[in-house]
Amino acid sequence: MSQVQTGLDRLLNEPDLQKKYPGKIGYLCHSASVTAQLEHGLIAMKRVFGDRLVKIFGPQHGFVTDVQDNMVESDHYTHPYFKLPIYSLYSETRIPTDEMLEGLNHIFVDLQDVGTRIYTYIYTMTLLQEACQKKGIQIVILDRPNPIDANTMEGNILELDYASFVGRHELPVRHALTMAEVALMNKKFWNAKDSDTSIIEMKNYKRSMSFEDTKLPWVMPSPNLSTIEAAYTFVGTVLFEGTNISEGRGTTRSLEIIGHPKIEPFSFHDHLKKVFKEVDLTGFVLRPTLFLPTFQKHKGTPCGGYQIHVTDRKTFEPWRLCQYLCKEFYHELGSEFKWKEPPYEYEFHKSPVDLVNGTDKLRHWVEKNGSESDYRAIMTPNQDKFKSQRQEILIYGN
Repeated sequence: MSQVQTGLDRLLNEPDLQKKYPGKIGYLCHSASVTAQLEHGLIAMKRVFGDRLVKIFGPQHGFVTDVQDNMVESDHYTHPYFKLPIYSLYSETRIPTDEMLEGLNHIFVDLQDVGTRIYTYIYTMTLLQEACQKKGIQIVILDRPNPIDANTMEGNILELDYASFVGRHELPVRHALTMAEVALMNKKFWNAKDSDTSIIEMKNYKRSMSFEDTKLPWVMPSPNLSTIEAAYTFVGTVLFEGTNISEGRGTTRSLEIIGHPKIEPFSFHDHLKKVFKEVDLTGFVLRPTLFLPTFQKHKGTPCGGYQIHVTDRKTFEPWRLCQYLCKEFYHELGSEFKWKEPPYEYEFHKSPVDLVNGTDKLRHWVEKNGSESDYRAIMTPNQDKFKSQRQEILIYGN
């Protein structure tokens, strides 16, 4: 199996592609914007485009991917080495201003996504796409793999009443799209129908690939996603951002570990195994553990919980698993369980967990100890519409 060539590698290696973009250039990137040889894309882009590369943009977590938490903003600054302005699109604004866009003809988007609706890079891209549409600036997506495969879909479709920066569009939780395909969805169906959107597709990429299959190097796309395994579990464990259950931040396996100081993991595990058997949740092992977060939730307090070990990626349903875990934690912990209070991702009134879920129905399902058929009913609406739209814009085959 040949190594996948990302959009960035193709642009750097194909002079005919470079000639298509003759004007002033901006570049939206982060620490994972690397070549197959692990050279940062900004170094390579500067070598190819020289003084025509004039502005750099960074997403949530910053251009250098050093900022840990939600609503912790990155500043604008001039880079001491590259001598270029770095504009943060996770600052006082998530939408690029006229000043940021002034003088640009093309903006290249080169971000490593993780295939989950709640991950914000796709919204940084679509907001940029919409702003460029108004200014007549061409946006160029340098496509990268969906690391958890681009076939498997899971989870409910976002209800637009619960739109936020962790969910702008009517997507399922695990959306099975690449960055470029999300941009095409925005152009065809959502908010960027008049945008000048150009795609530099990957070569040798197949939808069925997990990240290891691409033979590309893994670089953390955000500070707490250190492993490919975490990209799979994140689809579900991100739910716990809306609760006081630790999602393992402050440990070395963040977003693979979950827990709470009042959980005794071994005895509770006996109960959980019965629940999982009843609803046929498979493809993983929960390993009881104790952990000590060094920052964020329950800092310095031992937590009982579980590391989620994925044993079969084909049958693993991380969203359904974590909804069931949330329900069981809620009823086991009683008053010790808390839903996170606003604000969350710049929304100051709605429940954070509802924003993560893209609906209030799942919170009510947890609280009422709902059934599997109730859960399935929440998952069903608008799935056929999404699948039909998705089919129209797919770039890659299997």
